[in-house]
Amino acid sequence: MAFLVVLDVDSTLIENEVIELIAEEAGSLTQVAEVTFRAMNGEIDFAESLRERVATLAGLSVAALERVQERVVITRGVAELVAGVHAAGGRIGVVSGGFHEIIDPIAERLGLDFCRANRLAVADGRLTGLVDGAIVDAEAKADALREWANESGIELRSTIAVGDGANDLRMMAAAGLSVAFDAKEPVRQAADVILDVRDLSQVLALMGLGSPRTAQH
Repeated sequence: MAFLVVLDVDSTLIENEVIELIAEEAGSLTQVAEVTFRAMNGEIDFAESLRERVATLAGLSVAALERVQERVVITRGVAELVAGVHAAGGRIGVVSGGFHEIIDPIAERLGLDFCRANRLAVADGRLTGLVDGAIVDAEAKADALREWANESGIELRSTIAVGDGANDLRMMAAAGLSVAFDAKEPVRQAADVILDVRDLSQVLALMGLGSPRTAQH
């Protein structure tokens, strides 16, 4: 059975908002958290909000990113989801408005097939406060899902997108099945399925690969 599952990272694959963990190290958490809240509820453009938040990190030593990695908490059920998808012949990836520096080790450890995120610009061992390269925004998330499906020979109707924030909406619209995971209101309204229990193994049941748990249609 050829299918593709694509998940958001912050507050979906993991319990944290990575940029807020980094902001704690930089002393700018209050400012960053307020902007994150507005962005995830669709009140401000994601790319603009990311630049604004990353700017507050300027001067932070890259060594702080190792401490951040240690604080990341993987959401319950992720290992079961990855194993179940692979056992059924599917592929699974993550696309994030967060950062490769934190997500890559997680993706490798979990055995994910795909991973796309932003990169933090660095000079002389410190963050510059800029994003290195194009920003992974809502459209880039949708593009990643389409690209990975095409690369894998999988039809879009056999793709599942799981997310929680406004910048996941285009990816979810492109997918065959969209899942709102403990999501913000705009996402709940747009999704095909709402999952409110923070256990990603529930996604297997939506594909007929596990026992259904708490899901609202």
